[in-house]
Amino acid sequence: MISVASKNNLSEQTVAASATRRMLDLLLAIPAMILLLPVLAIVAVWIKLDSRGPVFFLQERVGLGGRTFRIFKFRTMVTDAEQRGTQITIGRDPRITRSGHFLRKYRFDELPQLFNVLKGEMSIVGPRPEVPRYVAFYTDEQRQILAFRPGITSPATIEFSNESEVLSQHADPADPEAYYRTELMPAKLAIDLHYSRQATVWSDCGVIVRTLVRLLT
Repeated sequence: MISVASKNNLSEQTVAASATRRMLDLLLAIPAMILLLPVLAIVAVWIKLDSRGPVFFLQERVGLGGRTFRIFKFRTMVTDAEQRGTQITIGRDPRITRSGHFLRKYRFDELPQLFNVLKGEMSIVGPRPEVPRYVAFYTDEQRQILAFRPGITSPATIEFSNESEVLSQHADPADPEAYYRTELMPAKLAIDLHYSRQATVWSDCGVIVRTLVRLLT
């Protein structure tokens, strides 16, 4: 049995770790936003010139504690993409714009999520937030992922950086979401849940470096 003192110590450690991670998020996100402003502006103009519609794509995701929030992304698909198909993309999805293919390849579409980090809705490193319709399929074990603040990148993000290609190779074209729900999503959740339970600031730094290396290679 864990004593009251031990529980208090664990709670204090959790709070301290959360505060340290939040500090790291701000130390990285604020300078990144300032340095990347010219890049963000160029991408915004490119998106407007490339296709009709808004620059940003806002979508409801499930975050810390099961609370929903609106995630920011650069728009990489046609404006009525969700009416034309599923919420997942497979291979060379025709709904993806010309600029969108480039932005997705180098994950530039995720850069606006630095706004979510500044708002405290996300961290730089953490399990990727899912849309409510897929969270509804979580098992009790998988729902434990909601105890952690979602992030822009994670070990599962690195492992499945070619997710759309995996879906194109293995999913049934008639129902690609079935493969995502039963195979791909559980695999990603298992990786991120295992990591999140033992994550440290140093391991987060390692994930950031691995993400940058993967993008560059």
